[in-house]
Amino acid sequence: MQTMRVESAKYMTEMDFPFWVKRFIHTDFNIPPAHSHEFVELIFVVKGKGEHVFEGVSYPIKQNDIFIINPGEVHTYTVQSGESLEIINCLFLPNLINHKWLKELGISESMDFFYIHPFLNEKERFHHRINLNDRHSTRILDLLNALMFEFEARKPCFMTLVRLQIVELFILLSRIFNEKRINSFHSSESNQDNIIVQRIRGYLERHYDEKICIPELCHLFGISSRHLNRVFKKVCGKTVIEWVHQIRIDKAKYLLIHSDEKVITVATKVGYEDPAFFSKLFQRMVGCSPGKYKLKEQ
Repeated sequence: MQTMRVESAKYMTEMDFPFWVKRFIHTDFNIPPAHSHEFVELIFVVKGKGEHVFEGVSYPIKQNDIFIINPGEVHTYTVQSGESLEIINCLFLPNLINHKWLKELGISESMDFFYIHPFLNEKERFHHRINLNDRHSTRILDLLNALMFEFEARKPCFMTLVRLQIVELFILLSRIFNEKRINSFHSSESNQDNIIVQRIRGYLERHYDEKICIPELCHLFGISSRHLNRVFKKVCGKTVIEWVHQIRIDKAKYLLIHSDEKVITVATKVGYEDPAFFSKLFQRMVGCSPGKYKLKEQ
């Protein structure tokens, strides 16, 4: 199945405000083709039902489901003849909200912004959507409607209000998920370890191109360096730094194939200031140099 890549520029025209939101009604006549994108997409099902085709596998979706599609994940929908699926699409890039601002608000440690942990399980990725009850769905829908109003009306200070409402939306979703988790089972130590590792991995996926500092991670997630290294190795089979290298090299492989950037530029874009170190690491992890990889895959 062929897939298309959707770039953020199609929806987001203001680089300092990478956000877009709209309501859609899908039927069997207007289903989008399978696609991936470079932005984060939050989807709320307002009415109806259908199938969400995620990474080639179909899952039923229904009213009050809410879920996130992360960058690079391929998805589309199917709707039976005579049925309809009304959704709200909320698209944004991680730089919509400045992390320093989140720290000042005191919420960065209690919320995984953009990549909330219920959506991070790789084995059952899409099963971790949330189906909201009537009380929660009413509040979330009100927030999404407020976001659409501000985005479309574009009145003074609308960007600030959108950012505030996005923060509120994700705090509420984190709270709802935690309530569901607590009500369904008592978390064991293993479950807690998995959750903290998923949160850290989500953070690393967003900040892989920046300098990753273990003490800062420990401070951000309220964990000691000894405990961080132990649980990360136990869950992932790699250290934090090894995981960062893997993310960066995977991103570099994508850029080498899908762009005309030079190797030295790719190295910088994925977080390596020293191109020679990047090339040696790439050779060790991939089995060939970045230049040979680019030629081989083209």
